Amino acid sequence: MSFDKVRAVADAILLEGYVLYPYRASAVKNRYRWAFGVLAPEAWRVAAGEPSRAQMECLVEGEPEGLRLRGLLRFLQVEARRVECTDEAGELREAESLEVGGVLYLPWEEGRLREVEFEPGTPCRFRFAGGNEIEWLRERGELRGRVVREWCEVAGELYASVERLGPRLSRLRVRVENLSEARPSSRPEAMRHSLVSTHLLLAVEGGTFVSLFDPPAWAAEAARKCENDGLFPVLAGEPGTGDLLLAAPFILYDHPAIAPESPTDFSDATEIDELLVLRTANLTEEEKREARATDPHAARIVERVDGLGPEERERLHGALRALRPARGALEIRPGARVRIRAPRRRTDAQDALYAGCVATVEKVMEDVTGERFLAVTIDDDPGAELQRSFGRFFYYRLDEVEPLSP
Repeated sequence: MSFDKVRAVADAILLEGYVLYPYRASAVKNRYRWAFGVLAPEAWRVAAGEPSRAQMECLVEGEPEGLRLRGLLRFLQVEARRVECTDEAGELREAESLEVGGVLYLPWEEGRLREVEFEPGTPCRFRFAGGNEIEWLRERGELRGRVVREWCEVAGELYASVERLGPRLSRLRVRVENLSEARPSSRPEAMRHSLVSTHLLLAVEGGTFVSLFDPPAWAAEAARKCENDGLFPVLAGEPGTGDLLLAAPFILYDHPAIAPESPTDFSDATEIDELLVLRTANLTEEEKREARATDPHAARIVERVDGLGPEERERLHGALRALRPARGALEIRPGARVRIRAPRRRTDAQDALYAGCVATVEKVMEDVTGERFLAVTIDDDPGAELQRSFGRFFYYRLDEVEPLSP
């Protein structure tokens, strides 16, 4: 049971939001750090409302006695990087930046990957001690300053259990909790005692995981009863397989994969590679220099973008996958009323809010591939008339609605 087939996607999740383009410490997008998968100390949960625990539930098909499950908890431990320079008296003082030997050094917060293996049935407590590293900076033998990296202790508990639901169906529950006793007074301080970008990898032998997005009819009711808070499971690995599961802090499709057109890792799960490349390529030389000094990962991104050739850039322009012919295009026209079905191919939580609602078709539209969409307003929405006047609609495919009138 190897996690190699899903590690590339897991690494993209680990770095989602870690260092946002254009990858500079001074960029506004990078001022608010650690947005995904944060499990904070309990004291900070009480003070600020950020969660200190998460839960994932999924279904496993197979004889309960023959199931063999193994899991891997992954998260980042925040590491604060401080830059100090020597003053005229030779004393060290904190600095906003320091250049030594043509290399720029900046303060920043990095992340250290931590992994905890676990199996169901036994509570798993883990602890990663705090510490520090000092890098002395000299130029022509003279001490110019130092870079200090410090990280605080993080501790937690993970418990996985299996509950038998039927002859060949079980529910796996995994709970993760931050057990840090720190009482931080600010969010940056809280993050240094937090589990960040928390996610799970799970593997099974003697059975298969059941999709919660598209469960078989016989497991649909059990799938609806699964309670997931902060971790959302999807099937992983190759399409058509069910031996691997990925539970991320945000919603994904089953069998997420890195796009084959992507020549490198750009920290955004390859969703908008071309845009990221263009934005990074348009940085000035000084901005690129700052990006390289911000974070080792950002430095690699800048170097990779600078090294992309014309053919590699052309491949990022896009690819069409899973085209389906539109059916019933002439059966639904503007003015018709439809009922929204529960979405199966979307991951935007807003789409699920309107499942079961009645809507009015305002327009029938077609995208560049020829697939048709319905632009609708929700009948029970008090702001529907205002939305209509502004031309703001919700969009659904033809197979995502049920016609109620011609």
